[in-house]
Amino acid sequence: MSLVAAAICPNPPLIVPEIAGADAAELDEMRTAVDAAIVRLLSVRADAVLVVGGGTRTERFTYPYAGSFSPWGVSSGFVLGQLPTGGQPTGGQPAGRQPAGTPVTPLSLLVGGWLLSRHDLGDRALMLDAVATDAPAADCAGHGVESSGRRPRIAMLVLGDGSACRGEKSPGYDDPRADAYDEGVASALGDADSDALLGLDPSLSADLRVAGRAAWQVLAGAASAAGAGWTGELSYCGAPYGVGYFVANWEREGTR
Repeated sequence: MSLVAAAICPNPPLIVPEIAGADAAELDEMRTAVDAAIVRLLSVRADAVLVVGGGTRTERFTYPYAGSFSPWGVSSGFVLGQLPTGGQPTGGQPAGRQPAGTPVTPLSLLVGGWLLSRHDLGDRALMLDAVATDAPAADCAGHGVESSGRRPRIAMLVLGDGSACRGEKSPGYDDPRADAYDEGVASALGDADSDALLGLDPSLSADLRVAGRAAWQVLAGAASAAGAGWTGELSYCGAPYGVGYFVANWEREGTR
């Protein structure tokens, strides 16, 4: 029972075109990369999709899942998950055909749920976990080990942004350490380097307003527990609004 594949994606609310409005085209390249990463993830044989993202606390949501972007002044949202005969949550049905679900509040999981709602998940089980953004690396890795053992073959969608201190117009203003930090993350994601991700310093990550550190370390823990033979591919890396965004896929040898 272990992780077999992962897609790593950013989670800015502006990824939703309705929220971005007139500026939506600025993130089209990233959106295209994200959609391709999810299609690739879902092409892998897996029993379940586990969505992991940062939140104010570590928590596991129960199915079905409901998310709304109404705080951003738009009607976009989703409902994912139903209880089929086998008793496991599945996803991918249109929101209008599902009952009200457990509210999903962390931005990372809102974005993750919205992204998945645009794809056919088939009969895969669907699980949503938030991990506290300030959780120690060891706790994050442990969460990854535990979570990846919940089904025989897990595909993981990992949501998180890099430093928000990339330039004077960035949300966190300019920090000279930000570029090097994000370069290291990009290299680790592209090389499927779990050790490098587990080595990310929580204190420095907090200083640089990194939203993805904890979720990336959940992935690293799960991948390490699954064993060797991982390959990675970085398909997007940029900071269009002074925030580092990465899109990547990880697959284990023999997955397909």
